[in-house]
Amino acid sequence: MKITVNRLKKRFGKTLAVDDLSFGFETGQVFAFVGPNGAGKTTTMRMMATLDTPDGGRIFFDGLDIVSEPEKARRLIGYMPDNLPTHRDLSVADYLDFFARAYGLRHRERSLMLGQVTEFTNLSGLLEKPLRGLSKGMKQRVSLARSLVHDPPLLIMDEPAAGLDPRARVELRELIKAMTERGKAVFISSHILTELAEIADGAVIIEKGKLLRAGTLEQIKRGSDAPELDADGAELKVQHVAIRVRDRVEELQKALLEMPGVRKVKLAGRHVEADVDGDEDAACDLLAELLKRDYRVMEFKQVEKDLEQLFMSITRGEVS
Repeated sequence: MKITVNRLKKRFGKTLAVDDLSFGFETGQVFAFVGPNGAGKTTTMRMMATLDTPDGGRIFFDGLDIVSEPEKARRLIGYMPDNLPTHRDLSVADYLDFFARAYGLRHRERSLMLGQVTEFTNLSGLLEKPLRGLSKGMKQRVSLARSLVHDPPLLIMDEPAAGLDPRARVELRELIKAMTERGKAVFISSHILTELAEIADGAVIIEKGKLLRAGTLEQIKRGSDAPELDADGAELKVQHVAIRVRDRVEELQKALLEMPGVRKVKLAGRHVEADVDGDEDAACDLLAELLKRDYRVMEFKQVEKDLEQLFMSITRGEVS
């Protein structure tokens, strides 16, 4: 089943919040939705969840037009907003039962489904607790369970990891993996890009309501690495390397900047990273040169850009 967003537009007054946005992904995949604050992520997600109506464009889920048939679409979509709208005096069980009734589940269906989703989200021991007494992590689990009560094939998650402690973030990540193993599509926004990279099959990157990149992480990586050309117009190969030495780190940075064919030298944690013009032999030659200069090299490796680096590069308009 395929989800397709086609030329989506949304305006608030004179502000064009979403501008001709198009992308697509399939069930069984996790797609990250990435962009700076105010880029239009929440607005787009609310339109996908049928909570807001687009001013232009269409959204299709396996051929169903979500914009023109929102009632049918809502049975296929679970939406987890960036905060949990709650009736604070309700218990977890009553809250979930309320939404199961809203989706038209009959008593037997509700009992079966609520048992399944509370077990899946580890809420079985909290059913009688009032919502007002739950921690942030527990509330996020309740919000996820609410989004799953009607067993939708598409789950839209807006900043689900916001405010969670490290343990709760790990648990959330495992739940997302489990949902894709069940064949669900997960469309998720987050500012914790390193964690998104661990679970995402692809990403949609936007800025000021416009699409910058969309596709698998490999496709985005290739698209952001526009080929550089040498003096003869031939494509210039570049190796991204990370070097860790026992000492003389500052000296190494200066030395690399003076070496021909070595560019974009920077300190990244315990490593010095640099771009080396050429193929893998050029990287090997660099290592040999460092050893020749008596640097005590503890680690020398080629590195790939992660999602955070790609995002920073693309949104700044760089093509490194």
